[in-house]
Amino acid sequence: MAISPTLEKSEKRIDEFPVRLGRKASASVFGPQRVLIADDHGIMREALRSLLEENPGEFECVGEAEDGNTAAIMARELRPDIVVMDIAMPNLNGIGATREIKAELPDTKVVVLSMHANHSYVVQVLQAGASAYLLKDAAFEELTSALKAVRDGQIYLSPGISEAGAIRTEPGKPAQGTIFRSERLTKRELQVLQLIVEGKSTKEIAASLQISVKTVETHRKHLTDKLDIHSVAGLTKFCIREGLTSL
Repeated sequence: MAISPTLEKSEKRIDEFPVRLGRKASASVFGPQRVLIADDHGIMREALRSLLEENPGEFECVGEAEDGNTAAIMARELRPDIVVMDIAMPNLNGIGATREIKAELPDTKVVVLSMHANHSYVVQVLQAGASAYLLKDAAFEELTSALKAVRDGQIYLSPGISEAGAIRTEPGKPAQGTIFRSERLTKRELQVLQLIVEGKSTKEIAASLQISVKTVETHRKHLTDKLDIHSVAGLTKFCIREGLTSL
């Protein structure tokens, strides 16, 4: 498959993205790439850091975040070259965090890790601006290749994903004729939505986001009106279908 650092502005299938699958890349002449790791499991963060330390001349871990909101904050402070992002995290999931990071730091590359090859997840991740999507069961074998690929301006998808079906979009832009309803929600509404689905009460959400209970109720009304979904069960199903949570 031909590899190109850019994407043509046309309808794309997954297997038409410029995907790099394990080919060697030369070390950056500008020194090691600075990498931020975001995962809510400490063991996973430690393992990813150890993997980066096996390539000291190419990659350097500059920080670790245990949730999406912290990842976005640390990205603004540290300005890493690459963020390795778990898709399912508390407070703000990996898709929301990727959108936020790319909006403020467009040159920062995001490598997303997921347990799922779900078509909707892949679409959402690419639309959010991520440069790579790896399945966690193969992450350690593929991560170095993915990091080198995104460093060189390429898109990397796990082999199973690149054969999974059609995506008619390019990263960072909505698909032709397909606007996900979650795109209509503000950042705060997405945060409130995720916490609702996680089973948090209005008071707990207010404390977590450091806003008033009344403000939470307002956000909750806005998001349910926009989605036209008025039950927690319905919101949970929506989040799973849209790839906003793995619950």
